[in-house]
Amino acid sequence: MTSALIVKAEREGRTIARVTPESAGWRRVGFEAVRLAPGEKYADMSGARELCIVVVAGKVSVTSDDLAWRDLGTRETPFDDVAPHAVYLPPGRKFTIVAQTGAEVALCFAPAVKGVAPRLIEPASMRRTVRGQGSNTRYVRDILPQDAPAESLLVVEVITPPGNSSSYPPHKHDTEAIPAESSLEETYYHRVDPPQGFVFQRIYTDDRSLDEALAVEDRDVVLVPRGYHPVVVPHGYTSYYLNVMAGPERVWHFRNDPAHEWILMRND
Repeated sequence: MTSALIVKAEREGRTIARVTPESAGWRRVGFEAVRLAPGEKYADMSGARELCIVVVAGKVSVTSDDLAWRDLGTRETPFDDVAPHAVYLPPGRKFTIVAQTGAEVALCFAPAVKGVAPRLIEPASMRRTVRGQGSNTRYVRDILPQDAPAESLLVVEVITPPGNSSSYPPHKHDTEAIPAESSLEETYYHRVDPPQGFVFQRIYTDDRSLDEALAVEDRDVVLVPRGYHPVVVPHGYTSYYLNVMAGPERVWHFRNDPAHEWILMRND
């Protein structure tokens, strides 16, 4: 039986996986991953949402009303050691994505009233940081962080090497108690290299009223409505995931699971 916390990827067709607030049973985060053949178009409206378009792989052009950006895309796969192009659009904008090569594109949504001005987000503007140490090391690229203009959305991508853990020690952000913790819904769009692999993600609360361990395959989407949500990557496989977050306030404050916070004191 498939968990309600995982959206399994479609292996064929344009839509890889799609999440709406209605399908997720929450209020804010929407996500869609699409595959486009060369020359194929994807057209839609941002509606009452702000949108961050992330070029996960391949090359595309994006137009919105009187704006146009061409030759967007820096990598053949998300595992290439380079940040992506992204485009931010506020509510009420028509947009069209045209694939210049075969492409994989993520559309990250959250409700917004006005948003901010539309813009291209250049790869060079994205911070790259190393988080953790030893077998807890992972590599983070901030696509739309809290110190960049937006109304609601937070978007980040993470590479985790083979055999490592990520989003670890387990942390959560489901309680509005700023500055100690902020309440943020979150999706994980997972990629695995080589693609026949899988990773494990556990989602659990302190009282274990939610406690699920998921085997996640390439291009699956995991929903994190609340609770801690660590990821473990088996030997021989590399993990990529794209996170989309949104909440009542656009800040990321998290709380580590106290049972595992001792790990941060180690020097390995």
